[in-house]
Amino acid sequence: MPMPPAAVLQADLAVRCRAIAIRERGTRLVTLTFPATAEGTRHALCDLCVALTRAGLAAELLSRVEMALAEVLNNIAEHAYRAGPIAPVRLAVEQCGEELCVCVRDCGRPMPGGALPDGALPSRDVPRDRLPEGGFGWFLIRAQSDFLLYHREGRKNTLELYFWPRSGG
Repeated sequence: MPMPPAAVLQADLAVRCRAIAIRERGTRLVTLTFPATAEGTRHALCDLCVALTRAGLAAELLSRVEMALAEVLNNIAEHAYRAGPIAPVRLAVEQCGEELCVCVRDCGRPMPGGALPDGALPSRDVPRDRLPEGGFGWFLIRAQSDFLLYHREGRKNTLELYFWPRSGG
């Protein structure tokens, strides 16, 4: 496998350094623990939006965070804990300036292959009656967030989503 160009490696390093700075210098805005169910997810998203609005988060950033997390949390309920007992999800938000790190932890199944899905859209070059109903979630998560990290330690999944303001937003 060929090495990426130096500019790509430098850009990746810059993004990782930016993410570390948020975690190290950030202020905790909210911590939530809730059941990995559709109802638990709805309540957590409402509580999160209230807390982030009270903290003065810009509407554009709040909208992106809410959209990405709705998909992440539904994925946890539907896939990570599929056919298992209802278990908790822990969500924490750190803010550093106008940038956010949202850390989501669960004890469900690991990501397939131990890595995040690439977020490619499913093929839409099919007859209308064969269009997929799903497969858009990771595309949406990646489009709304600016950087993602995933790892599994023991029986715990940790997903970190990073968001920073976008121009024109």
